[in-house]
Amino acid sequence: MRATTAKDVDQVALAVSPAAVPVAMPADWRDFFALTKPKVMRLVVYTALCGLLAAPGNIHPVLGFTAILCIALAAGGAGALNMWWEADIDAKMKRTSARPLPQGKLRREDARDFGLAMSGFSVMVMGLAIHWLAAAFLAFSVFFYVVIYTMWLKPRTPQNIVIGGAAGAFPPLIGWIAVTGEVTWMPVLLFAIIFMWTPPHFWALALWVKPDYAAANIPMMPNAAGEVSTRRQSLVYSALLLPLSVTPWLIGETGAIYGISALILSGIFLALTVPIGLRRSVEGDGMKPEKKLFAYSILYLFVLFGALVLDRVLAQWGVIA
Repeated sequence: MRATTAKDVDQVALAVSPAAVPVAMPADWRDFFALTKPKVMRLVVYTALCGLLAAPGNIHPVLGFTAILCIALAAGGAGALNMWWEADIDAKMKRTSARPLPQGKLRREDARDFGLAMSGFSVMVMGLAIHWLAAAFLAFSVFFYVVIYTMWLKPRTPQNIVIGGAAGAFPPLIGWIAVTGEVTWMPVLLFAIIFMWTPPHFWALALWVKPDYAAANIPMMPNAAGEVSTRRQSLVYSALLLPLSVTPWLIGETGAIYGISALILSGIFLALTVPIGLRRSVEGDGMKPEKKLFAYSILYLFVLFGALVLDRVLAQWGVIA
């Protein structure tokens, strides 16, 4: 008769009590990195950096790097907290079902603790290394995204992305404040541009993945108000975005490089939204116009804020007046 081994004990325990086996699979750094929503973070970091570089005045390169790093960590922490709260919803949606929590690669409490640690650390470092006004806005941006948007607005109202879009509009404002230590009209305008850009950008995606939100019972605009209403509202926001994006030039805060770029880029944005806003059915070309607008909307923000920095740098170097 052979002796009982540790393997035998484990097999008996598994047969008697399957619940004793942990649900989460072994996680590695890639799973934690995925919690930070790296694709979203790229745009957050970029717009924050543009706000910092375009701001009047100077900041030591080490402090500037620290400020951007804090914004990136806060964005990653907010993303992790969003995934912690929405793990059940993500599991129901095809677009998000491969995330670490629906796949069982992490425990929900690990994602929560990771998100809280990153967010808290980033705010403290921002306050100690830069100043507390920037830290206060950074903390509020995390609170707004996690509590106001994720927990409150998203499951309750189709206006979730309209109001919640403010969360993604904070980075250039915070980057600007990190340099100047104050809130002026220019960073507020940068905030407003992203705020106005968000609905047509996100609704283009929401129209495309409407069945996903229906499966998760999330009242996104296409599901709650219908596709026709969503398309018309996208057109309205795009039309308002054009004059708003040019306003920094009109009030003398930027030069012609930014102003002409904003006019052309926003004109294209509006032109791509017109066929979406006017049509009532998707027969024939499916969601091709929506996919085209969504792809362009990301490029739009990158190029627009890049033009802002170029305009400011050339002016500082005396290349342009």
